[in-house]
Amino acid sequence: MPDTHSVLIIGFGYSANATARAVSKAGWAVIGTTRNPETATQIEAQGYDAVIADPATPEGANRLRQAAERCDAMVISVPPGEAGDPIFAVFEDTDLSAKRLIYFSTTGVYGDRQGGWAFERDAVTPGQPRSVRRAKAEAQWLAKGAISLRLGGIYGPGQSALERLQSGTPVTDKPGQVFSRIHVADIAAAVVKALKHPHVRGPVNLVDDTPSSQADLMRAAAALTGAPAPDILPYDGANLSPMAASFFSECRRVSNARAKAVLGWRPTYRDAVSGLKAMLDPETPA
Repeated sequence: MPDTHSVLIIGFGYSANATARAVSKAGWAVIGTTRNPETATQIEAQGYDAVIADPATPEGANRLRQAAERCDAMVISVPPGEAGDPIFAVFEDTDLSAKRLIYFSTTGVYGDRQGGWAFERDAVTPGQPRSVRRAKAEAQWLAKGAISLRLGGIYGPGQSALERLQSGTPVTDKPGQVFSRIHVADIAAAVVKALKHPHVRGPVNLVDDTPSSQADLMRAAAALTGAPAPDILPYDGANLSPMAASFFSECRRVSNARAKAVLGWRPTYRDAVSGLKAMLDPETPA
């Protein structure tokens, strides 16, 4: 590889943006892709190269392949749609064996474990249609030699229990229900580790150390801010939106032991409460 490594980040959303900052700080040149010209302007304003490319068009697919030719690593942060993974479709017949491939997946591929622990050695048993699509896309990228980061519930500045608390939205409490979460900064740090350990492939769970319930987290957010505790509603699947009902239909605790063992990664925020505390600290970088 050249002295200055470059990474192509495909899909410049919330997690990808944090990832770009972290890998740039680690000395990697960043190329970000988007379908939106406004987002491209934001990418360039941060000092990165931007590529406007819609993978559904021949022109956009060609731009993505050309961008990949000038990079050493790729981070794929685009979810599959009902027709499949649009990014894999672009690179299905492209030899990417010389590049470090990092795919953002989800712990949703494990499906419902009835509160039990999920490990990478376990078979994937996705229950939700979006998780079925993700599992298929993940398998395609794994066959290409990727490391797949199975992300828990993502939170961070501007996207956390603090914003939900301010909105006044009632919180559903289902006895025994817990979620495994991950701070966006810890995702970015794991990508830097993955770039430093290119021999590590396969699925790697990326979650913090402490699964917790939604109600407990919201109560903690209220205590941290001095705000009134949110209204806690008992679980009633009939009164939830289809998306919310799908989240409460599955319960699992996800192990991060492999990420620690093979990447040398440790979450800065071992639980979501410590992550919220950091966001309230004015000296904590955004």
